[in-house]
Amino acid sequence: MDGQKTLDRYLVDFVDLLRNTGVKISLGSSIDFGLAVTLLGAGSSEDIYWAGRSTLINRPEDVSIYNKVFKKHWLGIDSLADEVNKLPALDFLFDDLPDDSEFEDSSKSENEVLNVKYSSLEILSSKDFSNCNRVELQELFRLMNEIRFTGEMKKSRRMVATKKHRKFDFEKSVRSSFRTGGEIVNKRFQESSKRRRRLVLLLDISGSMEVYARVLIRFVHAVMLGRSDVEAFTLGTRLTRLTKELSTRNPDAALSRASEAVDDWSGGTRLGEGIKEFNDHWGIRGMARGATVLILSDGWDRGDSEIVAEQMKRLRRVTHRIVWANPLKATPDYEPLAKGMAAALPHIDNFVEGNSFDSLKDLSMLLTE
Repeated sequence: MDGQKTLDRYLVDFVDLLRNTGVKISLGSSIDFGLAVTLLGAGSSEDIYWAGRSTLINRPEDVSIYNKVFKKHWLGIDSLADEVNKLPALDFLFDDLPDDSEFEDSSKSENEVLNVKYSSLEILSSKDFSNCNRVELQELFRLMNEIRFTGEMKKSRRMVATKKHRKFDFEKSVRSSFRTGGEIVNKRFQESSKRRRRLVLLLDISGSMEVYARVLIRFVHAVMLGRSDVEAFTLGTRLTRLTKELSTRNPDAALSRASEAVDDWSGGTRLGEGIKEFNDHWGIRGMARGATVLILSDGWDRGDSEIVAEQMKRLRRVTHRIVWANPLKATPDYEPLAKGMAAALPHIDNFVEGNSFDSLKDLSMLLTE
């Protein structure tokens, strides 16, 4: 094993070899592979084998190909554990590349540059948005475009036929008995149909949230794609509805339209008044009834915290649940001391982080439960 070669480069080369043999591997799967190796460690070939087998292979017919490529790439190494321990640490090369034009002028070959960018993505997903440079943020935006949010399902009042022995359908059972001389031979059953639960997103765009809000609005757009049951608003000095603007499939066009509609970006924050306006004009009237409401905010508020508590209490009465994603929650020893956050906390069902791509993936999974 080449002592000058980093572990991340070996992982990238392995994925490239698999792709060259026809195995289809998505960007998300390759990132999961890197994270799996980090979690399991690379102390043995068996650890690396199962990290790759569980994240990179989705089709049974690819297993034999995977085994051959793995043996060729990894098993020729003597004392793998000792060699891996000698490898340099994973290289955070994005920090040295502040502008895309750097790639064009670099003496590195195109393939080397792509490999550097690709391998860096394997550790980028856990990085705090506030610590990302412009190039890293562009890569994260591309990852967000791959998010496919299915949404939470709920039972409706409409009943549908089912083969499962749920609720006995007396009417259809009697009707079918007409074909068997009035005797019920084939019992019919029914169950409640399911439909997606409405999701309402409230994004804080105040000055204290500026760094995070410019990333999180991309997440909001990704969640809305292809969905008619998602509503989006921004919270600043006033409340702005952005559902129509963010429904455009092209992310750049959607964000351009949103920026034209919002005139209080990075201004003050009046969380209580903003939530009150939502309650009065949209939420209590029907939009929030039975819905999941996601608030993306650090909880800083220049207004009256009593208004926050009162309006959150009103909102909680009509919603299915309230999820609050706070980017600051990931900070070591964090305590919800901001008065707006402290006032809202008793009325929240789930209080989670929202500072990295990993935290947004976890949030997406939470919203489908």
